[in-house]
Amino acid sequence: MADLRNYQARVATTGTRADAAIDEGLRAYMIRVYNLMALGLAITGVAALATVSLATTSDPAAAVATLGNGKMLTGLGTALYGSPLRWVVMLAPLALVFFLSFRVEKMSLSAAQTTFWAYAALMGVSLSSIFLVYTSASIVQTFFITATAFGALSLFGYTTKRDLSGMGSFLIMGVFGLILAMLVNIFLQSSALQFAISAIGVLVFAGLTAYDTQQIKEMYYEGDGTLVAGRKAIMGALRLYLDFINMFMFLLQFLGNRE
Repeated sequence: MADLRNYQARVATTGTRADAAIDEGLRAYMIRVYNLMALGLAITGVAALATVSLATTSDPAAAVATLGNGKMLTGLGTALYGSPLRWVVMLAPLALVFFLSFRVEKMSLSAAQTTFWAYAALMGVSLSSIFLVYTSASIVQTFFITATAFGALSLFGYTTKRDLSGMGSFLIMGVFGLILAMLVNIFLQSSALQFAISAIGVLVFAGLTAYDTQQIKEMYYEGDGTLVAGRKAIMGALRLYLDFINMFMFLLQFLGNRE
């Protein structure tokens, strides 16, 4: 009987140590995901600010064009925002994110990280135009509101015991519906439809933040090698990055003060 109790105690101790090891590994994995995402957002912000500073000027002698709100564009600004090059700037990040998604399993860890950084920088160049439309104060304010909401939603997705997988397909269908509605509104130019798109967009990406966090957490496996774990962390960071950026853009349409 004593031997049986000793065996049960050893099994319980081993199980506790294994659980602790998994918890430590999961915590390190999630911290890596959030760090990669945060660095991606920082790169996007720096790229956006650098681009708009080079694309605009306060010197009339250096201006090539003037916008309706009084902002003056340099030659670079005219090319980025007023020529067919703007379509390249808009679509390049989309092409790169598809490339990373489909090729990440065949890429080295350094190549995957470099592609993610390049994507974040291109996204910054693409998003730099918001500084021509909205005031800097409202952009900063919306960013911090988004960060607060994102943090709360991601924490919920990480800690909840509820299985969120059932809402995943619904949310993804919502994303496709949003894309279709935005394409239709390019031709309709309906303010009511734009308001509905923005409201639904905030809700969809709020839900995706919690859902993706839970999915990223469940992707963790203690036995993964360094390469596999690194790729998972990069793709997890990319998913959360996209959730943050999209939620920020839809919120900006509500909260942003136009120039």
